[in-house]
Amino acid sequence: MPLTSYARRELRLYGTLLVAVTVLSVILWVCVARWFVVVTAFLLMVLLWLVFFFRDPARSIPEGAGLLVAPADGRVTEVAACEEERVGGKAQRVSIFLSIFDAHLNRAPCSGRVVSVTYEPGAFLNAMNPKSARVNEANTVVLESDEASGVPVLVKQIAGIIARRIVCECTVGQTLARGELFGMIKFGSRTELCVPAEHVAEIKVNVGDHVTAGETVIGVLQ
Repeated sequence: MPLTSYARRELRLYGTLLVAVTVLSVILWVCVARWFVVVTAFLLMVLLWLVFFFRDPARSIPEGAGLLVAPADGRVTEVAACEEERVGGKAQRVSIFLSIFDAHLNRAPCSGRVVSVTYEPGAFLNAMNPKSARVNEANTVVLESDEASGVPVLVKQIAGIIARRIVCECTVGQTLARGELFGMIKFGSRTELCVPAEHVAEIKVNVGDHVTAGETVIGVLQ
């Protein structure tokens, strides 16, 4: 499975460290004490998980007018009405929690032009806590959909208690295709999708559903 280019720094730093410590543990296991096999096995598991975490799985992007796809892998923790001035006021919000076992890459929920990218410093509460959406470090991208008369679509990348780095590579004026990669939240985190309530024809997910970035249809714009 291919790895994301966003992982170069972590894989180089942590990978080198883990490999070095694993080699040392193997030497100690062979030469000193048999119980080092436990340490060796644990370190190898951590190394394999690190590689697994930064995977970049291929995705089949669905076709169809006005479709909104999941901006992240994870479990839906909220489907609710909200107020979001950046999309015109009354909005429909879908929140997705990403565990450390989900792929953490973010994808555009629809095709459109990036009209704003806003970074917000903040805290690092557990991403399962709804309060984290308001107080945690976050990055918000607003797209102007080119499929539904310029409807604004907001994606918010939210750091968690473990996640300490948000990557966003899209820039204002750039055009993204539906399902196109634009960033990543490193380790456990939360992603939110907000669209104007008056332009939502249908929401296709419920709380508790597991969604796949770029593949699962979250809703339909009108």
